[in-house]
Amino acid sequence: MSRWNEFDGKWASIRFGWGLGIDYGGFKQDDASKEQFTLEDEAKLRDFRFLLKGRLKFFGERKVTYTVGIMYDGGNEEWVMRQTGIMVELPKNGGNLFFGRTKEGFSMSKIMVGYEIIGVERMPMNDAVVPILADGIKWTGNAPKARLIWNFGVFADFLSEKQNFNNSEHQIVGRLVWVPQLSDEGRGKALHLGIAVRHAKADDGSLRLKSRPESWVAPFFIDTGSFDANTSTATGFEVYYRPGPLLIGGEYFIDQVDAPESGNPRFHGGEAEVAWLATGETRPYNAKGGYFERVQPARSVFRGGPGAWEIITRFSYADLDDGTLTGGKFWRFTPMVNWHLDTFLRMSFVYGYGSLDRFSTVGKTQFFQLRFLTSY
Repeated sequence: MSRWNEFDGKWASIRFGWGLGIDYGGFKQDDASKEQFTLEDEAKLRDFRFLLKGRLKFFGERKVTYTVGIMYDGGNEEWVMRQTGIMVELPKNGGNLFFGRTKEGFSMSKIMVGYEIIGVERMPMNDAVVPILADGIKWTGNAPKARLIWNFGVFADFLSEKQNFNNSEHQIVGRLVWVPQLSDEGRGKALHLGIAVRHAKADDGSLRLKSRPESWVAPFFIDTGSFDANTSTATGFEVYYRPGPLLIGGEYFIDQVDAPESGNPRFHGGEAEVAWLATGETRPYNAKGGYFERVQPARSVFRGGPGAWEIITRFSYADLDDGTLTGGKFWRFTPMVNWHLDTFLRMSFVYGYGSLDRFSTVGKTQFFQLRFLTSY
């Protein structure tokens, strides 16, 4: 035992971890919003998961690692497999190949672990377009001297056909990141510029884009309903600047759908956010994967410190109205505070003000949210 949750054996190493998320959502609606939805205050288990990771040593000097994720999905009240597979290190600094169920590699926010994202939820356009996971092969690599990071993946639904995240028969996804400025091993100044493309064949000739309003206990606010479609091609842009404790940036998506009967709609949306660590920490940047990681408090609450306090302002927008489809337009302004008690423990205090324009009705909703997260 190298640590209480790690075992280093002759043929393999094993590290055990977990994740637990609990959400509370409260709502205040105007009359138009009440006509659109009936919202009820609720506290609910977001998810609970077990994680196993380690290295397989019987491949000699070649680094081969594995990961297994098993999660209880509180929304569907069932146990499901999450990121699970084997990663093989390629020779001559060729990067890594991952075989199994993993993130597609589209969007920094989607690549980041859900327990570590800056906001309380990913923006609605992200959840509407990009599934949380896919089954296939993904190549990741980086060129440190050129400050480039990339991933390329090919995925199919031969194992995930019945999974609720599946929306494509097969898809090809690529992402390229340029980091012209990065200092102090990921903790100094950082400038991140990224672009990603996702081309997918609609599952069984049908597509449906839908998303909640950045509140997991709320129903789907924007929803195109199912419609006949052949393929969709999404392009995503990422810009982030971090001069220190301050982080400024966002993402924007454009999704062009080949669906002649619906007028070949083009959907779009994005987010912009400003996050400031008032206690002086800097959110680390992963220079191999091209994403930000969890905050590490300088002084943990469990060692007599204040933890890390992160003050955030976010704005998100999604437009699923085009062609003959009226999925709705939704924007939300969200000031919030993340209290990182320790590296493994976080609480989020969230207020949101959102507007949904759908079926000639514009409803306004106020959101009052709490989230408890722990992962190790």
